[in-house]
Amino acid sequence: MKELQNILAAFKQTQNQRQLTALATVVKTSGSVYRRPGARMLLIESGQMIGCVSGGCLESDVFEIAQPLMFYSGEPVVVKYDTTASDDITWGFGLGCNGVVEVLIEPLTHPLAKSQLEFFAECLYSQQPGVMATVFNVTGESGVLVASRSLLQPDGTVVNNIADEDLAHQVLVDARQALQQEHSRVKSYKLNNGIAEVFLEVIHPLVPLIVFGAGHDAIPVVNIAKHQGWDVTVVDNRPGYITSERFPGADQIILSEPQAIHKHNLLTPRTVAVVMTHQYKNDLALLKTLLPSPVRYIGILGPKSRTQQLLQDLKSEGFIPTAAQMQRLFAPVGLDIGADSPEAIALSIVAEIQAVLANRSGGLLKKRSGSIHGEETPCLMSV
Repeated sequence: MKELQNILAAFKQTQNQRQLTALATVVKTSGSVYRRPGARMLLIESGQMIGCVSGGCLESDVFEIAQPLMFYSGEPVVVKYDTTASDDITWGFGLGCNGVVEVLIEPLTHPLAKSQLEFFAECLYSQQPGVMATVFNVTGESGVLVASRSLLQPDGTVVNNIADEDLAHQVLVDARQALQQEHSRVKSYKLNNGIAEVFLEVIHPLVPLIVFGAGHDAIPVVNIAKHQGWDVTVVDNRPGYITSERFPGADQIILSEPQAIHKHNLLTPRTVAVVMTHQYKNDLALLKTLLPSPVRYIGILGPKSRTQQLLQDLKSEGFIPTAAQMQRLFAPVGLDIGADSPEAIALSIVAEIQAVLANRSGGLLKKRSGSIHGEETPCLMSV
């Protein structure tokens, strides 16, 4: 998310400076790898690299391959890095990662490449996901080009430049399914004369975080969330606290009473919220609004007994949260990392939100069985 934001900002600057660029994208992986499909790096003729496609071991080689493509308007290429050999003789990287990474490298002067950057921006800032389906491998004489795409935009519009109509139709069906499940995948499709591999990538919008409370401990929460690339709003009812000087990185600051928060149209199904006002009555009013709202995460700062009292008071007022509402409530907020300073507490809060969004438990990776990236998505075959 932050990586895409950085790439978009850097690309805009290169256009103003008339610099040549290329985009490298991880499109397929197997085994143990550092980055998953969707990792990107913007390559600039001056030598700058924004983002990364590995832990730093492949980037220089990718740049070397991209240079002639940038300067001579070359065609997109896919490079496969196989580090499964124990001594990495083939590539000489000595990585010992025991994985395979396929990287699509495209000069952004190529007509098939530049449109994806506009698509990224639309998905990031529209608060609606989209799907970009990219052909990255073709066998046989089919007329289908590497780096041809079908874009399923957030508003449902489809932009397609995949030449094979049957393939384009199958890809669109699978793109809609990927969008519904919000899960990227790689699929293989049989053609009349060959096979096409396609990376169906869900581009997610920015995570909208609302921090209720503008105390000193809210500042590191905002800062860490912004480093994640999230869209952060701070809400408080104290004019002296809710200022741009205190929260220069916030996307929006709102002076509002807790009872009036519904008027600002902030509470969407994609929203995550953290309540840290340190004022019991304000927290009570916010819980009364947040629990029945569609927000997907509600974190409450403070001891468990305090939240239990808040819920008891809501019950005495006639509001009894449903089981589904309680599943979205995290109190005390944050992961158990022994945090006792505002900065460490902020780290635990943002880490817990990230874990919840990724449907993870937030436990130690050394105790996780299998891949740290979750189950490997198999390369599926459509007929």
